[in-house]
Amino acid sequence: MARIGVIAGDGIGVDVIREGLKVLRTADETFKLGLSITEFDYGAERYLKDGVSLPPGQMDDFRKNWDAVYLGAMGDPRIPDMRHAKDILLAMRFELDLYINLRPCIAFDDRLVPLKGKTAKDIQFVMLRENTEGLYAGMGGIFKKGTPDEIATQEEINTRKGVERICRAAFETAKKIGRKKVTMADKHNVLRFGHDLWERAFFEVAKDYPGINAEHMFADALAMQMVKAPENFEVIVTNNMFGDILTDLGAILQGGLGVAGSGNIHPGQVSLFEPIHGSAPKYAGKDTASPVAAIATAQMMLEWLADEGGGVVKGGTKSDPKKLRDAAAAIDKAIVAAVREGKVTRDLGGSLGTAATGDWIAARVKG
Repeated sequence: MARIGVIAGDGIGVDVIREGLKVLRTADETFKLGLSITEFDYGAERYLKDGVSLPPGQMDDFRKNWDAVYLGAMGDPRIPDMRHAKDILLAMRFELDLYINLRPCIAFDDRLVPLKGKTAKDIQFVMLRENTEGLYAGMGGIFKKGTPDEIATQEEINTRKGVERICRAAFETAKKIGRKKVTMADKHNVLRFGHDLWERAFFEVAKDYPGINAEHMFADALAMQMVKAPENFEVIVTNNMFGDILTDLGAILQGGLGVAGSGNIHPGQVSLFEPIHGSAPKYAGKDTASPVAAIATAQMMLEWLADEGGGVVKGGTKSDPKKLRDAAAAIDKAIVAAVREGKVTRDLGGSLGTAATGDWIAARVKG
């Protein structure tokens, strides 16, 4: 039985993860997945209560004893420095070495696509963002802070190991889903050291995949082409900073942050799954936030568990991969049906609330 830990997060994270769990538990019951789901109280409320983001030993517990963690959006205005979010989300990405940020940019319906003359069939690509290096590695400092002579440095870290493995993951993703092109985005024309490494590593890895076309684009040109001709892309791979920006652009092309799920993955190890939108505290508890991204994230998590043979805990009882895939397919079909039939929240063109959207999708999964 696959073990899934749940951290609902803050703001609307609590609202949408509740609906994601509703659908997940329905799938578990319907397809006899044998999931073990445990909810943790980590988030702003816990941090404000006793100063605990994650208790000592929790990260090691996740590493050794859990197959996946299902996480809601984090952020609360009562904690301006976002300390708890850094201690949970960023710490998990770095300490668990979750080097693949996987972002499917798949439009569910034509009416969600904001581009003139484009339809859902034109927005069908997958993005991989390097998740543990780059400008987000926290290297740098401030000298003479608060003075007219202040100097701030922020260093971008690129290792051969890190760049090569995310590029290889992109080609493996293309191979797995039957795509024939991988596009890498960097700025080696001006970032002559770190991104020279990206260009060399990418094309060297590409030699191991002769059936897949390797394409390079500068990140700014890629952003323009994602808007002009998104149908030309199949799998995109880039660094941490550019990936942060470009995956948000991809989310808008597919219909907005309310439909965009993601995974923070290390093959063969516990991995983290989260919708990419923020916590939007002012909408919390108002039954207006779209749960589609959270439900799509749960669907991704089941697909990943199936790919991992039903789980990653060594010596643990695993779930049946075929049942996991069948459940993931049922959730995907239910999401598409909900969007196309307008059984979604107002931001996606429907008239339902958060809970009613979750109810409708869960009922569709149950059949």
